[in-house]
Amino acid sequence: MTRSEPLTEPELLAELSRLAGQEGIAADTPLFSTGLLDSVTMIQLIGYLEDRTGQSVGAADVTLENFDSAGRIMAYVGG
Repeated sequence: MTRSEPLTEPELLAELSRLAGQEGIAADTPLFSTGLLDSVTMIQLIGYLEDRTGQSVGAADVTLENFDSAGRIMAYVGG
């Protein structure tokens, strides 16, 4: 279900911590380049972002530039 409020960084960090099974993820923590998250969690993350924001994530947009940290993800979704 899409929410009308914009995605917040604390909300995203909580979801990333849930996906990683690890607390203490910060906005600049490398997620995929370090192996903290993998391709399976990427699919879950994309599903979460699409459901939460109503935005479609295109295959060409799934890059480390857009998804390797919470800060990059927030910039990508416009948060």
